[in-house]
Amino acid sequence: MKAIWNGEVIAESHETVVLEGNHYFPRASLVGEYFSENGKSSSCPWKGVANYYDVTVNGDKNSGAAWCYAAAKEKAKQIEGRVAFWGGIQVVEG
Repeated sequence: MKAIWNGEVIAESHETVVLEGNHYFPRASLVGEYFSENGKSSSCPWKGVANYYDVTVNGDKNSGAAWCYAAAKEKAKQIEGRVAFWGGIQVVEG
């Protein structure tokens, strides 16, 4: 799977985990230069606390377009430390 935004591949992996329709990529599969923590978080009763990241490609910032459960709850351990996307980021087979 590939995650693409603003014409660039920002993550690529054959080992994504799909949960609730989202592909969660291993952190090591991200192109690190495109990501920065933005200090925002949200809480899910069964997954835990998600931390959000801005994705910046070619000078364009997509605020909060990536998220990660660094310490997922027991029912969501399979996505712990993995990163998923929204906000116009395309996730495609590749």
